[in-house]
Amino acid sequence: MLFNSLDFIFFFPVVTLIYFLLPHRFRWLHLLVASCVFYMYFVPVYILILFLTIGIDYAAGILIESATDPARRKRWLILSIVANVGVLCVFKYYNFFIGNVDAMFAAAGMKSYIPLLNIILPIGLSFHTFQAMSYTIEVYRGNQPAERHLGIYALYVMFYPQLVAGPIERPQNLLHQFREVHNPEYERIVAGLRLMLWGLIKKVVIADRIGTVTDPIFNHPHAYSALGLYMGVALFHVQVFCDFSAYSDIAIGSARVMGFKLMTNFNMPFHARTVSEFWRRWHISLSSWFRDYVYLPLGGNKEGNFKTYRNLFFVCLLSGLWHGAGWLFIIWGLLQGAYMIVGHMTKKLRKRINDTVGISSVKWLDHGLDIVITFSLTAFARIFFRGKNMDDAWYFIKKLKDLPREIGLFLSTGKLGFTHLPQFRSVLLPVFALIVLMEMAHLLKIKYDLQNTFSQRPAAIRWTLYFTGLILLTFFGVYDNKQFIYFQF
Repeated sequence: MLFNSLDFIFFFPVVTLIYFLLPHRFRWLHLLVASCVFYMYFVPVYILILFLTIGIDYAAGILIESATDPARRKRWLILSIVANVGVLCVFKYYNFFIGNVDAMFAAAGMKSYIPLLNIILPIGLSFHTFQAMSYTIEVYRGNQPAERHLGIYALYVMFYPQLVAGPIERPQNLLHQFREVHNPEYERIVAGLRLMLWGLIKKVVIADRIGTVTDPIFNHPHAYSALGLYMGVALFHVQVFCDFSAYSDIAIGSARVMGFKLMTNFNMPFHARTVSEFWRRWHISLSSWFRDYVYLPLGGNKEGNFKTYRNLFFVCLLSGLWHGAGWLFIIWGLLQGAYMIVGHMTKKLRKRINDTVGISSVKWLDHGLDIVITFSLTAFARIFFRGKNMDDAWYFIKKLKDLPREIGLFLSTGKLGFTHLPQFRSVLLPVFALIVLMEMAHLLKIKYDLQNTFSQRPAAIRWTLYFTGLILLTFFGVYDNKQFIYFQF
């Protein structure tokens, strides 16, 4: 079920109302059934895969906790991880692997007879797989007692607000909340609904409207000049943020209405001054997952620069594969690793240059330049994230050399390089206006606690802003049942 669908408009209030009306002892069951219904809106039969991995991890958690022999505890953990990763590999990576094997055989003049699987990737598989793995790892580490209530554990994996696209929760944060009594509280409910409204505006008013520009550019890149292409790249970077953070806002807001606290998943990533900081602010639940369960166990940054760079590169490779089974995603992930490694290696040199030319002494220029460079680097990498194939990605890169000349042409003539698509002109101005308004809200967030500040405003001001948001949704939203970008992962 899509958050931006008519079905969800009826689903959410009905589920929430019943949740508060039910006695506490039945609420877990109600949420579990509702979560099953929510997930089965996509491909119903795939819920059986969830049930299979839930059963394995539930049993593994108990067996890990009960085992006194460290070797036996590790074996049960490995079994759980292999089961989860195995399911992920079959559905997400099998055809990619076999396709590359076929290509190698063909290059050698041979034929491979390994069949491809005619299957659809279960929606949100990577998200709930990583959440389930968090549970068994934390039980193994002794940070979380094994959950003995099968229904509560199943709800931990399937909790509908964050089931499909996160945040990827840890058991320490979420499991205990299903046993707590949550009574309806006006301020909390209003805060949750306000966050959901903001998320919907980011999705259907900003992200999906940007998509009307970026989709044609990435679908037919050869029809555009360099300036049109790279404007599309920058806009897509913003689109992904608006789309994915919108899902997180709606997930966190809908959970908050019922009394649950989910972790923050975004923290103004476009204000980051380095690529490393960008990833500490972007998809925080995934970045912290890789940090805690891959990067730090490999040694983190405690064993010298070479091993630090190796660990970073490996984590970024895994992150690329997590996002998609394809060489473009692998390149995208490795490019992030290269950015961070080069950034670390040149940190002192860059500071020396900035000090020499006087940039460091002008704080707003120093910070602003770093932010622009970080945005440009991470946006450039979106070529591989969004590109349809390697040929299209290479075309983007080749056109980079034409960009300075076309920028000069634009400044002198005002031509954007896609005048054959005049409908863009009517879309771009409101898109840029909405992006500016969003960033103004982010700047205010740095200085003020917007939640408390907003709740203290007079009712007339608050309701005026609520109605303004509803008017934006009604008259400026793009309603074509467009799913969230991260659903494909």
